[in-house]
Amino acid sequence: MSAILVTGADLAPQALALLEGFEMVYAGKTPTQDELLALCRTHDPVAIIVRYGKVDAAMIDAAPSLKVISKHGSGTDTIDKAAAQARGIEVVAAAGANAAAVAEQALALMLACAKSVVTLDARMRAGHWDKATHKSLELHGRTVGLVGLGAIGQRFARMADAMGMQVLGFDPFAKDLPRWIQPAALEDIWRASDVISLHCPLTAENRNLLDAGTLARCKKGVIVVNTARGGLIDEGALLAAIQSGQVRSAGLDSFAVEPMSAGHPFQSEPRIVLSPHIGGVTGDAYVNMGVAAARNLLAVLQRRAADTSAQQAR
Repeated sequence: MSAILVTGADLAPQALALLEGFEMVYAGKTPTQDELLALCRTHDPVAIIVRYGKVDAAMIDAAPSLKVISKHGSGTDTIDKAAAQARGIEVVAAAGANAAAVAEQALALMLACAKSVVTLDARMRAGHWDKATHKSLELHGRTVGLVGLGAIGQRFARMADAMGMQVLGFDPFAKDLPRWIQPAALEDIWRASDVISLHCPLTAENRNLLDAGTLARCKKGVIVVNTARGGLIDEGALLAAIQSGQVRSAGLDSFAVEPMSAGHPFQSEPRIVLSPHIGGVTGDAYVNMGVAAARNLLAVLQRRAADTSAQQAR
C-alpha cells in the first residue's frame, strides 16, 4: 500500500475519504526536520501533504517513490521547489482554499490596530476608563495599500472598499482587477497608504520588503498588517519604526521564526497585535484546505499513472 505523509497530526475526514486505499502517516503537531526525514526513510511516501515544518532536499532524496508534494494551504515557500523539480516531483497548492479565513484575519488585525482593541481591553481590566483621553483612528475615507492581489488580497480589498476605504493594490501578476482596486506602484503604496497589508508569497526578491528604508518612505502613523509570511518584514526595523512613531501599530499573524521564542521583543510592545499564524485556521478552511490538498495530489498521481500506462502500451 502506497503511503502519504502528512506533516501534521491530522487531516479533515472529508479529505481522508478521498484518500482511501493509501497508508496515511502523520508526523504530529510539531514535527522536527529529523523526524520528518526519518518518516520519509521509513515509509517512502508517494505523496507529502505539507502542513507544518519544511520539505527540504534531504526529505525529497529519502523518498524515492515520491511523486507529488501538496501544500495544505497556498504558500509553498516551505518546500524546496528546486530540489523537487530536479527529481521531477510536482508541487501543488490549495490556492484560495483559506482565502476567506485569512482575509477576515487581516480585517480583524487592521481593526484591532485602528481601534486599539487590545490596549483598551487591558486598560479596562486594570480599572481604567479612557473615554476622555483616547481617540481611535477612523478608517472610512482612509487609504489601504495591498501588496499581493491573489484570492486573499482581493477578498480583503472588497471588505476594505465596503468600509469606505480607498484601495490601492500592487501585484505584477494580477489581471482584470475589480473596479474597487486601483493599481499602484510600490512607491505609491508606501507614500499614500494609511494602512499597508501584505498578501504576497515570500520570494528571494521580496524578502524584507518592509525594511527601514521602505518604512521611512511611508506616511507617518501608518498601520502595518501581515497575514502572509514573516520574512516579508525586517522585524527589527518594524519595531524601531513603531517605537519612533513612524508606524502607529502593527497587526501580525506571521513571523520570521515560528513558533515565536519566549522573550521576543514584539511580546513587550503594546502597539503590536499578535496572533500565532492562525489566519487560515478555521473549521471551514481546515476542511477546504484538506480536500483541496487531497484532490490536487490525486490529480497528479492519476495523471502520472495514465502517462505510464500509455507509455507501456506503445
